[in-house]
Amino acid sequence: MRWFILLAIYFIVDIYAFQAFRNLTKNNWIAVFYFLLSAIVVFNLIYQFNQEAGSGTFSGGRGLAIGFFLSLFVSKLVLVIFMLGEDIIRIPIGTVQRLFGSSENLTIPSRRKFLSTLALGLAVIPFAGLLYGMYKGKYNFRVLRYTLYFDDLPPNFDGYTITQVSDIHSGSFDNHKKIAYAVDLVNEQESDVILFTGDLVNNKATEMDTWKPLFSKLKASDGVFSVLGNHDYGDYVQWESDAEKRQNLEDLKKVHADMGWDLMLNENRFLQKKGEKIALVGVENWGAGFKQEGDLQKASAGVSQEDFKILMSHDPSHWEQEVKKDDHNYHLTLSGHTHGMQFGIEIPGWFKWSPVQYRYKHWAGIYEEMGRYINVNRGFGFLAYPGRIGIWPEISVIELKKGSKPA
Repeated sequence: MRWFILLAIYFIVDIYAFQAFRNLTKNNWIAVFYFLLSAIVVFNLIYQFNQEAGSGTFSGGRGLAIGFFLSLFVSKLVLVIFMLGEDIIRIPIGTVQRLFGSSENLTIPSRRKFLSTLALGLAVIPFAGLLYGMYKGKYNFRVLRYTLYFDDLPPNFDGYTITQVSDIHSGSFDNHKKIAYAVDLVNEQESDVILFTGDLVNNKATEMDTWKPLFSKLKASDGVFSVLGNHDYGDYVQWESDAEKRQNLEDLKKVHADMGWDLMLNENRFLQKKGEKIALVGVENWGAGFKQEGDLQKASAGVSQEDFKILMSHDPSHWEQEVKKDDHNYHLTLSGHTHGMQFGIEIPGWFKWSPVQYRYKHWAGIYEEMGRYINVNRGFGFLAYPGRIGIWPEISVIELKKGSKPA
């Protein structure tokens, strides 16, 4: 049924968008090529989703099918907007002429070739952009650096550095060389600690079979710590039994251990430096509209209100709804989850936009409220659409400084 609905919507959009081509040329071969390409793309998508997904879920042919479908479909939506906008004007004009003119027939003015040409020119932008995002954007890793000031930071932690990685989604990867480069890039930051904030896989622990040796190379003087994200629980795939699903989660926890990562399941650790300490608190996933296994109180057992605290919580909605208002005072929260929707426009220091902002108030970068901070990492990997446009894969480096922020 869902495929029937998809085909119906696609067919309507396809026919309507084609009017832009038909207005410029009556060449039948162009029409044949247009509809043949459309058919190949949509039926390949259906075919790929009816094949065994394997461990990767969105890797290989399935990911590419999604990417090519989106590239074509979004471009046609641009054409539809122009064609529909023109019809909103054309049809009323024809109706007025029919009612008040001398002719008894309804005559709708012809489409203007200028608008069709403009529409086709603009439609090329998302088409080329989405293809670029698949070819280059998804591995266009960026290191983003932040310095945060805290009056109550223990003096021996002045200058302490954190590298945050989030949303690896290993089941989507298809380029070993690029991932090896990114892992080296993380290590090159030489931070005191590396923190991973969830979604190691898309669904299955076996997705890490290929990538575990690479991510085992992540090293920091104070260690690598991690938490779970919503995708790590295997909720978005069919299992033979509940027991198989539970075993998958246990297997994934073992992957963290095998890589030398300290997975925190509603737990905390203290990082020590010359007799002083800061608390590292890690909760399981807690998200508005998603799994809520995170238990902030349990995770903070033994941590006092006076301790300087860094919280790892995958979903930024947790910070908005619970963390920032908690009397325990969590100085810095590290999250991910949104990916910045893998699409948007960013001009550092000037402008930042993505459709995901209409779902998440805090969706990318540093935010401060009530004297407490959150960093929402844009994600290391990608999911579903195998690319990124404008919102690049991110490695966050945060330096903690004692004192007040310079004016």
